[in-house]
Amino acid sequence: MDRVLRSISFIFHPLIMPLLGVLFYFSKSPRFIPKEIVQAKLISLFILTLVLPILLYFLLKTLNKVQSIHLKSTNERIFPLALNCVIVLIILQRIITASQIIELYYFFVGVLISTMACLMLAVFKFKASIHMISISGLFMFFINLSIHFSINILGTLVLMSIIMGAVATSRLHLKAHTYTELLTGVFIGTIPQLILVTYWL
Repeated sequence: MDRVLRSISFIFHPLIMPLLGVLFYFSKSPRFIPKEIVQAKLISLFILTLVLPILLYFLLKTLNKVQSIHLKSTNERIFPLALNCVIVLIILQRIITASQIIELYYFFVGVLISTMACLMLAVFKFKASIHMISISGLFMFFINLSIHFSINILGTLVLMSIIMGAVATSRLHLKAHTYTELLTGVFIGTIPQLILVTYWL
């Protein structure tokens, strides 16, 4: 059971959540988007949201700014979160713009706001759960899309609810977070997506 709970934290790592949101959008959107554009955006986002953060982590580790990938202390979180804010800003400026795909644009605006909120809390020595921020934000985005496109994704939402519970259990089991830190993460993840949906729903 210990290995299973540890695996859950790695499988549903925060870095993959934005890309999952984009993949889900392209799979459910009724709009016609040329295959070449979809592929180009997915490749760009894969590099910016997965490859680049991993490379930056090793750079920060070399510079002794972080000790491990778990970012156990609030001080270790500051540089990675700040760099992630810059990455999301690049995505909003170059990859996903409001004039192209407005739903994804505001999804990433929500990601940016959540990341900035987590960064501010880290500065003030509070460690909100990044795992719960990312997965709860994605969950809220899925709900928004189901309403926006009038599609039935009940099965997906049930599965997401189970995954959220498993991730929360995993973080508690590993003693990575307290209940307060997990609930704060859920709040930070869902509220921006809930507010921003009014701009595109």
